[in-house]
Amino acid sequence: MAFYIGLDGGGTKTKCVVVDEQMNVLSELVGGPSNFLVFGVDNVTESLFDLITKSIKQAGIETSAIASVLLGTAGAGRKEDAERLENSFIQKANESNLPIKKFVVESDARIALEGAFSGKPGSILIAGTGSIMFGKDSQGNIHRVGGFGRILGDEGSGFHIGRSGLTAVAKQFDGRGETTKLTVLLKEKFNITNSKELILAVYKDNFDVATVAPLVIQAAEEGDFVCKKIIQTEVAELLLHIESMKKLINEDELKISLIGGTITTDNFYARLFRNEANNIEGVQISEPELEPALGAALLAKEVPDA
Repeated sequence: MAFYIGLDGGGTKTKCVVVDEQMNVLSELVGGPSNFLVFGVDNVTESLFDLITKSIKQAGIETSAIASVLLGTAGAGRKEDAERLENSFIQKANESNLPIKKFVVESDARIALEGAFSGKPGSILIAGTGSIMFGKDSQGNIHRVGGFGRILGDEGSGFHIGRSGLTAVAKQFDGRGETTKLTVLLKEKFNITNSKELILAVYKDNFDVATVAPLVIQAAEEGDFVCKKIIQTEVAELLLHIESMKKLINEDELKISLIGGTITTDNFYARLFRNEANNIEGVQISEPELEPALGAALLAKEVPDA
């Protein structure tokens, strides 16, 4: 019998599962971070090696029975970057006489997509600090909408909402825009009271723009006209993501799993978005069927023979 290892890696921890051919979980452990662009390829290789060897031991199987290992992690969007970690791990395994020949690195979004629908067609909409949407059609093709980053994209995200809110405050300070309750909330939470303080915070003190998003959402829920308009605009942007993905997937029904605090937390923005999305014909929002680590294990089963 063959066994597979799936890893869900992030900036603070990595979850590792060992499964058999029927996807029964034999081992489940958590190790250190695996964002190699932040912590370095060598450090992440060592951390993953330790986690995988412990997981194999906990599962009570021989390493030679591991057919493949697949890691989904932040920072693996570019193939060249992913290959650096793949090569580093295989080298470490060879030097340690660990018979693992197939080690694949994918993006964290890819394993989340695979797990959300147990390998079946569907899509995930991620809206946290940034935003992006991934989908898988019935032929197994992967599609992407958005993901252009904070300069060109990230519509509907915490950053985009926060930036729009700060722009509205800046306009009020100048007398170029309408009065908004967000100005009061910004003063109460961040002690920003005028244009000079706002400019210094954003351009000198590396102010976290996304932290303003909850204040924009709060003001909108309390009836602030300016912030309600921002929220409505951002919801419309996410709906455009869905409409585009619906065309790409080209199925009668588009199943969507939501990821990211901006749209999964119970707040005014998330509720408005869900209501609008549910009104789109052929769209169904559902909870993920499997966690990302098991999504990685599913993908590991699909890794072709060398």
